Amino acid sequence: MHDAQSPDTGRGVTDGSGRHLARRPRVPATVRALPAVWVMAAVLVAVATNLRIAITSVPPLLDVISADLGLSHAAAGALTTLPVLCMGLFAPAASPLAHRFGAVATVLAAAVAVLLGTLSRFEGQHVAVLYLGTFVAGVGIAVGGTLLPRLVKTFFPPERVGLVTGLYMLAMMAGAAGSSAASVPLADLLGSWQASLGSWSLLALLGALAWAPFTLRANPHSLSGGDDGSGADAAARLPWRHATAWLLAGYLAMQSWAFYSTVTWLAPTYVEHGWSPASAGYLAAAFSGSQIVSGLLGPVLSDRVRDLRVLLVPFAVIGIGGSLGVWLAPEAAPWVWATVIGLGQGAAFALGLVMLVRYAATPQASGRLSGMVFLCSYTVASVGPLAMGVLRDATGSLSLVWAVLAGAGILQLLVAVALRPDLRRVS
Repeated sequence: MHDAQSPDTGRGVTDGSGRHLARRPRVPATVRALPAVWVMAAVLVAVATNLRIAITSVPPLLDVISADLGLSHAAAGALTTLPVLCMGLFAPAASPLAHRFGAVATVLAAAVAVLLGTLSRFEGQHVAVLYLGTFVAGVGIAVGGTLLPRLVKTFFPPERVGLVTGLYMLAMMAGAAGSSAASVPLADLLGSWQASLGSWSLLALLGALAWAPFTLRANPHSLSGGDDGSGADAAARLPWRHATAWLLAGYLAMQSWAFYSTVTWLAPTYVEHGWSPASAGYLAAAFSGSQIVSGLLGPVLSDRVRDLRVLLVPFAVIGIGGSLGVWLAPEAAPWVWATVIGLGQGAAFALGLVMLVRYAATPQASGRLSGMVFLCSYTVASVGPLAMGVLRDATGSLSLVWAVLAGAGILQLLVAVALRPDLRRVS
């Protein structure tokens, strides 16, 4: 592992076996040595676990929340739309904040924001508090999620990027699956939907506590003046004129539209078909749980292939097939449809994260690329759950939602075909 008592030459560092790690920024000679790679991976996973729970814990309880607070389907859908919108609008702020305070310290602040937003849901009977807390959590998710690909490129060797990306993708999906499955039982156990949603603050607290000591040791290594010599202006500059960045934004926009709309409306769709909220929540958990498998498998396989279209195309087709199943034959095989959609969407998103690293020349470029891509894709995707709620209110059924989501999957597939391995990287 890098000996922090000797100055960093900027040529890269090695671990104990002599393998080269990613290029590191120049750091002062007094900076302490970095933790072991497995420790860095573990604390990254602890934070990543909380990057979807504030969103996925809500849908199984949407009908209860709507009835309790007198919300329409569109207004209730905004509880998942708002964090996604934040993920778009605040993603570009991540790189300037990382330049000013260090990427690792900025992630700690993001973890604390998620904690505070989740805690506020104990007072969710007040509509303003519920939406404000959701907003705060969404800002934390936006900043933390944008910087994690950058930290992977900074602290881990290139041949482990796919594996580490898969691990934190697995953590996100495990948190999503657990919260989907447990939200209704927790509400029954604790006596209210507010207590159910607020109880997830325990995991958010664990994530923040795990990250805090890592911040003291690792943050000086992730200061932005870094390996490309760019300053604060470059850190804030997004690659608006880069064709590759726009392709990635289009790909993740369609994937995220389908994903967050599915997260929001899968359980309510089956409540419409007469399922109990608890059973529908378990179905949503199957959707999230299957992403654990494909979300890890996709990035691991990506380490072994040069042309990611070999993975992007079949997983897009799988997701389309699941959406068509829910639309055309919802009761024929609901568990199969939920699992199939999850397999397709989990791999699609994880591979999107891999591309944010692969198509960037440096960690700083990865941060800027992530900022632009997330701004565009999540802003577009945030319309999804709300628009699907409006469609439900207009038609009286969620059936057509799944036709729209299949269409989004087809657009995702078309963009994936254009993502050639020889595209110009963002520098």
